[in-house]
Amino acid sequence: MSGYTDHYSKIELLKNGTLSLKDNVRFIINKIKKHSHLNCYTFVSEESALRNAFVIEQKIKKGNHGTLAGMVISVKDVIAVKDMPMSCCSAILGEYIPSYNADAVERLIAEDAIIIGKTNCDEFAMGSSNEYSIHGPVLNPYDNSRVAGGSSGGSACAVAAGLCDASLGSDTGGSVRQPAAFCGIYGLRPEYGSVSRRGLTSFASSLDTIGPMATNYSDILKILNVIGKKDTYDSTSRKSVPKGEKKIRSVGFPEELKPLLHQEFFKKSAGKFLKLLEDAGIDVKFPSIPLLEFSNEVYYVIANAEAASNLSRFDKIRYGKTSGATHSSGSLDKIRTALFGAEVKRRIMSGNFILSSGYSEKYFEKAAKIRRLITNSLLEALEICDILVTPTTPGTAFLLGQKRENPVSMYDADIYTTPASLAGLAALHIPLEMGKNSGLPFGIQIICRNSDLRSLTGIIEIYNQGKDR
Repeated sequence: MSGYTDHYSKIELLKNGTLSLKDNVRFIINKIKKHSHLNCYTFVSEESALRNAFVIEQKIKKGNHGTLAGMVISVKDVIAVKDMPMSCCSAILGEYIPSYNADAVERLIAEDAIIIGKTNCDEFAMGSSNEYSIHGPVLNPYDNSRVAGGSSGGSACAVAAGLCDASLGSDTGGSVRQPAAFCGIYGLRPEYGSVSRRGLTSFASSLDTIGPMATNYSDILKILNVIGKKDTYDSTSRKSVPKGEKKIRSVGFPEELKPLLHQEFFKKSAGKFLKLLEDAGIDVKFPSIPLLEFSNEVYYVIANAEAASNLSRFDKIRYGKTSGATHSSGSLDKIRTALFGAEVKRRIMSGNFILSSGYSEKYFEKAAKIRRLITNSLLEALEICDILVTPTTPGTAFLLGQKRENPVSMYDADIYTTPASLAGLAALHIPLEMGKNSGLPFGIQIICRNSDLRSLTGIIEIYNQGKDR
């Protein structure tokens, strides 16, 4: 984009006058316009971004700037930014403009980051392809006939295409990691509760997490260090920031997924990654994680039940313009039927069925019990190994429209990301290489504790140094 590899490099260029922050922001804005066909932004804040760039550049020259000074960051359209539209990419919110910032956004601004605008996403963050948006689908920057992934596809596409330095997405069952995989960037789901959910529109409250996306891991850690703070206004928030680096001595690949290593796609990604770590003297183990195969089913039972409850407040009366709506139940039913998209309605109906009398015990309570067993298995595996390695996705980005007619097939895109979500663990997508024939990026996922996130820098270096051998 501007020739630097991470934010540290950018700061040095700004300090020595090689780079003008205002010119850099103007360059990004112009680039966004040139790449409007990607459809990754729903709103770009040109005037405020340029105004803030001037103020922050003066602070940089005086040496009293924040740790994220000049970093241009986009924000997923389910996260509140004061005075910027937040539609959650749904017709039911329409022109709603928050009067406040999400806690994570407030912390970014306090450290002199520049919020450039809002990014496209699946409606209310429900989807795995970013095709379920009132603003239309986001296109994959490597192949415009393919999806960017969801639900944070707009954020992933914007980062990959150089239309911002980094982005905030939200991850419920893989909505940061999966689009990061499809767009070839880093995407982190921090431990549940380590980043405040205040200002994030709830999808599934026990699973939702705000996470950063960037082209390099250094910026991911830098952003997490800023937003990963306890928020007294969020009862689920807790202090859990990455600690000092330690040497990773062992990695685990779930025994249940071991047969994948014989398949060509996974042999090139997870297999090669594990081999390079093993060659570097790191012990590769295969811990058993019972019930791992049921993670997706458990996730969709719990997520859809919580979604049905959380979305009950959206009625075109309390948020956005009322369009003449009344409080009669008949009118509300018509409004919700007309303004919610197909995928959102599908999940609301599924969730209400799961929670209905006679079925809650059969489905929701059973799923909650299996969730606990899966969580315990993952935690036990992390007692045996320092980190876990798994695939992030079943394959590379699929074609637009390929899975829309088959929701179950679409849900399978989350099959490797939901376990960490259910357990509330940290999970990072690491981009590896580009497919020689497909020209599409692929990578792997690392599951760990927040306290081990800094240690992953060494693992990434081992791969980067050995990948061309």
